Amino acid sequence: MARFLLVLFGLLLTLTIGQTWGQSTRKTGPVPVIFDTDMGPDYDDVGAIAILHALADSGQARILATIASTKYPKVTAVISVLNTYFGRPNVPIGVPTGKAVTDKDTQHWSDSLTARYPHAVRSNATVPDAVVLYRQLLAKQPDQSVTIISVGFMTNLANLIGSKPDQYSPLSGRELVARKVKQLVSMAGKFPAGKEYNVYMDIPASTAVFANWPTPVLLSGFEIGEQIHSGLPLIQNGRIRNSPVKDAFAISIPLAKEDAGGRMSWDQTAVLVAIRGYAPYYTVKSGRLTMNPNGSNGWNPAAKGHQYLVANRPVGQVEKIINELMQHQPVKRR
Repeated sequence: MARFLLVLFGLLLTLTIGQTWGQSTRKTGPVPVIFDTDMGPDYDDVGAIAILHALADSGQARILATIASTKYPKVTAVISVLNTYFGRPNVPIGVPTGKAVTDKDTQHWSDSLTARYPHAVRSNATVPDAVVLYRQLLAKQPDQSVTIISVGFMTNLANLIGSKPDQYSPLSGRELVARKVKQLVSMAGKFPAGKEYNVYMDIPASTAVFANWPTPVLLSGFEIGEQIHSGLPLIQNGRIRNSPVKDAFAISIPLAKEDAGGRMSWDQTAVLVAIRGYAPYYTVKSGRLTMNPNGSNGWNPAAKGHQYLVANRPVGQVEKIINELMQHQPVKRR
């Protein structure tokens, strides 16, 4: 009996750690996700949302919302195209209405997608403010349940933790996040130190989030996605036709010499580990991201609250998974 109780205690302790810190392996049941994306100027966001829908179709994720962290004019229409393509046209979409980055893609894949594929959202003006949507959704979720996946700027997240009580919740933004969010998984930073686009494009927001975010934070750094190349198997797959995901990669890959072997896959890694866990492909280092005035980041290993991914298996293994998931085709729904 004593041995049984000791084993049981160890199991419960392991489960508790998994629930309160970076998930090493996927939990049972779909992970409730709010996906926060710049959806351009890079097109790895397209691959990331394709993987998110693929994992939702397999029952591993439940998409609560897809929220833009930039506000170039067509960003919500592009998100609507992709949600519609994957059979989820009614997934809520939000966009920042205050100060935000407005950069868009230079390859014009966003224009092609919105011209060619159906979408209900035609204008950013027709969707809710990002923070309003966050608060409305989070207030309805069970405590400690939601995973936020951020593959863009920290704009919305900073505004969220700085928000005040409203008709959706009597809690401040930081209190609401602390109660409802399990973890934040973000493609952000370069480790152990460096300068990364998602972080330095909105330095005040990044500074606020990394100093004040109240839940565990798991970071997929620049150096992780830089080694993983995706998109060529997708665009070479002749069975896939009339796909906005394929079109975005087919338009963009030929335009840059650095993408000849496929596009670097930063955002896809964040989605993958947020839903499936980081093991066995990665381990993590614990500490805390520190911000510098110029938008670069460092790392304090003596602090607590953040973890970043460290490769634990050959890059090709994760690359294969990402390329396979990006070729996922929409599931017919009744």
